[in-house]
Amino acid sequence: MFWEMFIVIEEAEDFLSMAHQLQEKLVMYRHHLHAIPELDLSLPRTAAYVKEVLESMGFEPTLVGESGLMVTIGGQQAGKVLLLRADMDGLPIQEETDLSFASLNGNMHACGHDLHTSMLLGAAEILKANEGQLHGTVKLMFQPGEETLHGAKMMLESGILDNPKVDAAMMLHVLTGMPIPIGQFVVPEAGGAISASSDWFEIIIRGRGAHGAMPEAAVDPLNVAAHLHLALQGILSREISPIDNAVLTIGVMEGGSTNNVIPDTARLKGSVRTFNTALRDNMEARIRDISAGIGETFQAKMDVIYTRGCPEVITDSGLNQQMRTSIANTFGAGSYIGITELVPGGKLMGSEDFAFVSQAVPSTTVFLNAGNTEEGYGYPVHHPKTMFSDEVLYKGAAAYAAFARDWLDSNR
Repeated sequence: MFWEMFIVIEEAEDFLSMAHQLQEKLVMYRHHLHAIPELDLSLPRTAAYVKEVLESMGFEPTLVGESGLMVTIGGQQAGKVLLLRADMDGLPIQEETDLSFASLNGNMHACGHDLHTSMLLGAAEILKANEGQLHGTVKLMFQPGEETLHGAKMMLESGILDNPKVDAAMMLHVLTGMPIPIGQFVVPEAGGAISASSDWFEIIIRGRGAHGAMPEAAVDPLNVAAHLHLALQGILSREISPIDNAVLTIGVMEGGSTNNVIPDTARLKGSVRTFNTALRDNMEARIRDISAGIGETFQAKMDVIYTRGCPEVITDSGLNQQMRTSIANTFGAGSYIGITELVPGGKLMGSEDFAFVSQAVPSTTVFLNAGNTEEGYGYPVHHPKTMFSDEVLYKGAAAYAAFARDWLDSNR
């Protein structure tokens, strides 16, 4: 037993040492990617760069859907197949940092996807160098379109989980603006949902316009919109148990163009987030019912356009345990905290389209803090001034690679 433990620790140190040696290269990858952020599924420059780097390592990347890339490592020894995923797209945000490698194209890597991609490229090099020792196969998924919740589903529909068939999956996501040390990992404890589903809706209110001095001749869609906004909030306050979690946000209320005209139409747009399918379905049904009822009350016609985004991310308790073990063996005691120590209840209301993968195969997620509030990283993700520390890049690469090796070893 002692000898087996020594071997595990030695191998963990080898992977960490390799990742350390790759740090300068990872910084170069990250700075290049940060300067050229692209959106949604159309990532021509990003995908071309990732493909070039992978080819320089000896891989032959396969295009999966639009801008998605996949490579496999191992398979020389029989075993299971593990998927490691990194997202590559940016956000339509004008960057407001003073970084020397800041984006100037009107888009921004404000969610850390440039770090994720660079880390997975590092893991690719580590795993390639140890390919003959892998007891199974590692499949790398470089994904576009996470921010729009299009990319993972597209790659699944294009067969990313097949040939060879994937048995389990893992993703990593960086954090910033957090009151925990830079380099601290955050790992889910129990299995179950850890991030919310995400859906969008648009409600078009069709009334009858009139002169502002003659409201009796109108069916005022702005009045309808005001009542509808308040009524929809009643779903949360009076129809959902306080121990359940849901968000209904109205992000757009618009209508009219001048101060003395009642317009014909108005529009509301919003989003819904939940942690289970039954509540998700009920939210949609109630939005439709309440909209119809308010419309009938005020004699307006209502069109509800409801779009399903992605489901909740589900983690597997066994994979979460393996993640904790791998992180501890690789980086030492105290290198991670449980997600409930960072977020009460261990659930994030933000959404993540890795959910489509997690609904298809057992999955796990690890978070890595790349920005401490006390060290000048005061802005959260999706903010034009948000920044991430380069110093965590080697840690992410080592975490990806170590988990892949350890899970395959444990599931021969």
